[in-house]
Amino acid sequence: MKQTKLAIIGAGGLTGKELTKLIAHHPGFELVHVTSNQVDGKHIREVFPDLSHLPDLKFHKHDAPVPKEAGIVLATPNEASLEKAPEFLKEGRKVIDLSGTFRLHNQTKFEKAYQFSHTEFGLMDQVVFGLPELFREKLKNANFVSNPGCYATSAILPIALLGNLRKEIQGPVIVDAKSGVSGAGGRTEEIKFAYTNVYENFRAYKILTHQHEPEMEEYGFVGTEEKEILFTPHLLPIYRGILATIYISFPKGIDPKQVEEKFQVAASKEPFVRLYSSPEEVEIRKIQNTNFLDLGFRIKGNTLVIVSALDNLMKGAAGQALQNLNLMYGYPETEGLVTL
Repeated sequence: MKQTKLAIIGAGGLTGKELTKLIAHHPGFELVHVTSNQVDGKHIREVFPDLSHLPDLKFHKHDAPVPKEAGIVLATPNEASLEKAPEFLKEGRKVIDLSGTFRLHNQTKFEKAYQFSHTEFGLMDQVVFGLPELFREKLKNANFVSNPGCYATSAILPIALLGNLRKEIQGPVIVDAKSGVSGAGGRTEEIKFAYTNVYENFRAYKILTHQHEPEMEEYGFVGTEEKEILFTPHLLPIYRGILATIYISFPKGIDPKQVEEKFQVAASKEPFVRLYSSPEEVEIRKIQNTNFLDLGFRIKGNTLVIVSALDNLMKGAAGQALQNLNLMYGYPETEGLVTL
């Protein structure tokens, strides 16, 4: 198998660490450069003593020169990605960005959700949204990919997989999702995400203001009329995993066989989508440390309830990034992800 060199800018964060582990065990990728302004100069094995088979690399600062032949993974905060992505694209490199900076095509919605000015919005004409189940063919030829958000993936896929049934949806879609702390505070140490504040506790946060809400709206309804989504995230006292409950209303009753057919088609052809016979079977423990998105549903009257689950560090971040990298560089889509 051919070897492709990669650099991870921001490898010191939780998602960067997860992707470092995945790439280290991938037969087609060679990790040649890692950065972190916080642990600059330290050996990667010193920073990640719990990971095996890591390359002989030391961390550099974000602005250090990157080997010319390396593709770029940006696992950086939003503002850093805004600065670094254009630089690497101008050098002719392939870039995949794990931040939210290049996901939304509506600049007004972006700046309201992310609370800063987007000065490189012209690049949105080049970017491909990194959800293989929806944009696989585009990803195979992409030079610039924006990896989806974790909460967003847990809602976008279940909604989008409904296909033409989405045209009949009435009123706002309600997304009620719960995440482990690694999905809510993945980079900086904040007291609200610390163990002492989540142990024996459970709470909502960013109610109706979370930055993934417009992302759900744009891509959950891609190819059809966009509907409003009302999203409330919650913080669980666990490390990893997201479980989302999605409430969808229709003007008249909907046949469960129609929904099951849509989901069965996806589960049969998509390597990382699994459909359960009941929503109660969908659990966080079944998807932890995997790249799967699990689904189950039930209908009562005019209301469809879908329960989905994914690992926020895998299908919600690093695993999905590797899935996208495989497509971008011509490797089997599941390489490095099916033997975890």
